[in-house]
Amino acid sequence: MIAEFMLQRTKANQVESVYKSFIKQYQDINSLAKARAHSIQKYTINLGIHWRATHFKEAAKYIMDNYDGQFPEDRTLLRKIPGIGDYVAGAILTVCFNRPEYVVDSNIARFINRFYGLQLTGEIRRKKPIIEKAQELFDYSDTRNLLFALLDFTALVCKPQKPECTSCILNQDCSLKSKYITPL
Repeated sequence: MIAEFMLQRTKANQVESVYKSFIKQYQDINSLAKARAHSIQKYTINLGIHWRATHFKEAAKYIMDNYDGQFPEDRTLLRKIPGIGDYVAGAILTVCFNRPEYVVDSNIARFINRFYGLQLTGEIRRKKPIIEKAQELFDYSDTRNLLFALLDFTALVCKPQKPECTSCILNQDCSLKSKYITPL
């Protein structure tokens, strides 16, 4: 949860050292729930998300008060925690519990849109066809590794601008290939 809160609109390389320091300071949900907001802000200010410090504390307090300090293994219950939306709930279920739950961020939505030729435009990550394809995709025994592989793949190959279609191992099955691969 903390990693995902910190990664919202922030690059992973910026988060890593702050995250490690934060986890060293707040080693469990209980210590975070008891922390003062200004103490949490010492960490979040370094990421430009100082205004989000209260989310960390509110989420931890909610987990302590409602779930006895344990994260629920249910998307609906996770989404009741302040600051946790559909993406973070899916990420927690996938990474922490290795459950076959879908996870859709803008990168995964872009991959699904391209690969399946959905041709959706605008803010697509919450659109029904994307969610449905993600549910199919994440119906898999090792969702944790699938998620990490998809995140790496969308960062390195299926990039937002100038995707690497010619070197993509999926290009024969991808609907996007004709746009970026010129025939020999």
